[in-house]
Amino acid sequence: MNRTSSRAPFPWAVPMAGALTLSLFGTALADETRIRFQLDWRFEGPSAPFLMAVERGYFAEEGLDVQVDSGSGSAGAINRVASGAYEMGFGDLNALVEFLAENPDAPGIQGVYVVYDGTPASVFARKDRGIESPSDLAGKALAAPTFDTGYRAWGIFAAANDLDAGSVEWQNVDPALRETLLVRGDVDAITGFYFTSLLNLEGRGMGEEALTILPFPDYGVPLYGNAIVASQAFSEENPEAVEGFLRAFNRALAETLADPDGAIDYVHNRDGLIDVELETRRLKLAIDSVIDTEDARANGAGAVDEERLANAIQLVADAYDLPSIPEPEQVFTSRFLPPRDERMIFPGQGD
Repeated sequence: MNRTSSRAPFPWAVPMAGALTLSLFGTALADETRIRFQLDWRFEGPSAPFLMAVERGYFAEEGLDVQVDSGSGSAGAINRVASGAYEMGFGDLNALVEFLAENPDAPGIQGVYVVYDGTPASVFARKDRGIESPSDLAGKALAAPTFDTGYRAWGIFAAANDLDAGSVEWQNVDPALRETLLVRGDVDAITGFYFTSLLNLEGRGMGEEALTILPFPDYGVPLYGNAIVASQAFSEENPEAVEGFLRAFNRALAETLADPDGAIDYVHNRDGLIDVELETRRLKLAIDSVIDTEDARANGAGAVDEERLANAIQLVADAYDLPSIPEPEQVFTSRFLPPRDERMIFPGQGD
């Protein structure tokens, strides 16, 4: 057998082609803008649109190389973006207000796309303790970690419902113990994110029939929840990258809203240990409670109502006893959002 018969007729052809491919690939990578993105928490149902945009190549189509990392809390996500460790992240807009007020000389950071149009903070109370409404909480024992949004914003909830904020007894507890204390009856109520504490309570054998649930948005608290945030320095240097990120995310969010069951696959692909059924329910609870809201449908996904934002900032400043009050434009900018018609993405819109 002729050992040279299988070789390319021009020995330089393969190496040159390989070199050309590597050169083009390297150029493509060099042209992409890298964005390190910090989530607020673990890879759970609500992280689906972020992970979908990565896996389906929506970020790549915008010329972006996006790395999505899990987080350990909203405050942590905001601090890491402000420090420069991440260019963008996902955190509670109220925690951002607090950060800006307490760190006036720190690098700027702004919300650029509101995902949770309302805060997920909720009160979960035992019905067998005679709690049916906010007024019934007077004289009761509540538990939450001190960093919990419901705990921090308790004064806002109490004022909105003519309840003396000091009429309840608070216990500062570890997040892992919060729901257990309620199930055991050691406390009368807890605060927590609606789509987190509800599932945790059900997992411990306490269903909705045994609970009175008081979501903050349903009881007069106009706070926004989690938003995509960006380093102001990065946004100013790379405005097209931030715009591209939001276009890609908006596209993935639209597809997540249309098919939550399919969207959860992207969370499972990232973390094969998740409980798919549980995380699908968590995603749907998040959509129904704080994403697909009346205001979001009216203004388009991602946007804020300026009057409501200013009011929310003032409420947070008062409740958290902040040393200063950030201006609304410090907290959120709409300059990078896709056009409104592209953000009318909720089921039934644009049909």
